[in-house]
Amino acid sequence: MEKADLEELRGKVACGAVLETAGFAVDPKESTRRAIKYRRGEEIIIVIHDGLGWFDPLSDAKGDVFRLVEHLDGLPFAAALYVVADLVGFVPSAPTWERQSRERVPDLSVPERWNARRKPWRGSATWRYLQGERALPDSVLRAAIAQDLLREGPRGSMWAAHRDHAGAVTGWEERGPDWRGFATGGAKVLFRLGPVDGPRLCVTEAAIDAMSLAALEEQRPDTRYLSTGGGWSPASSEALLDLAVRADALLVAATDDNAQGETFAKRLEALASDAGCGFVRLRPELEDWNEDLKAKRKRKDGREEERDGCRMPAVRLKGEAPPG
Repeated sequence: MEKADLEELRGKVACGAVLETAGFAVDPKESTRRAIKYRRGEEIIIVIHDGLGWFDPLSDAKGDVFRLVEHLDGLPFAAALYVVADLVGFVPSAPTWERQSRERVPDLSVPERWNARRKPWRGSATWRYLQGERALPDSVLRAAIAQDLLREGPRGSMWAAHRDHAGAVTGWEERGPDWRGFATGGAKVLFRLGPVDGPRLCVTEAAIDAMSLAALEEQRPDTRYLSTGGGWSPASSEALLDLAVRADALLVAATDDNAQGETFAKRLEALASDAGCGFVRLRPELEDWNEDLKAKRKRKDGREEERDGCRMPAVRLKGEAPPG
């Protein structure tokens, strides 16, 4: 087949079509417009570039629609061509999005958009979301705000800053009751909460998990609570390596307790070996640290309700002498 014919065929078949016909389904809660997550059991494929590209977050596999067929079915390239050709005209199901499209290119730069947003304050929509739905305590929220890590996002959502080694904002994780994503035009590096010289480096997959672990550990003074934003970008890897090369560094893989978390943990262990620092795997009791934090608050609330229910009313019996 001529190169021009290959390019035409590649443009006619979306990666989502291959995945849907192979039994994968979209995970709407874990997807964004720029990165759609497909699942088939424990298998995960992320579709990018408007359906023309993909990658496997649990391995190094990635490529175009032809490479996807090779990856899934173990076929040689020549056979993959026929599979793709058979899918011409097949349109994969479109995800149902809770958020309006953001087609317009932002007028402001990433730092300008960050600075244009207000910091959360006690009682604000973002504060209520983080404290109410995410169980984050005031102490952690105040610490994150003091380090200029949080902003009020649209509709009560949270923006959590990623910064480079110089402290410049490169982008932000976006989380809300009905939305998750990353800053348009931004770059994932690291969310960093804690002392700049903390030798213990706890790496999570989301800023909310980093803050949740900080709450569970009562913000250990020797620890930086970090997030890669759910990805493993070269910039994140380089930033972690810069932090881990110090002599007393301890790299803690505090990723989720699932297949993707284990894959990230293995990469962190390899990075620790390259940096020559210590390494520890730290797992949440549930799937992630925010689930652990919410479970802890639920247990605490239950105990307080039991104590309140057993407490006798403070009243005097008729004829009883007053105190003193």
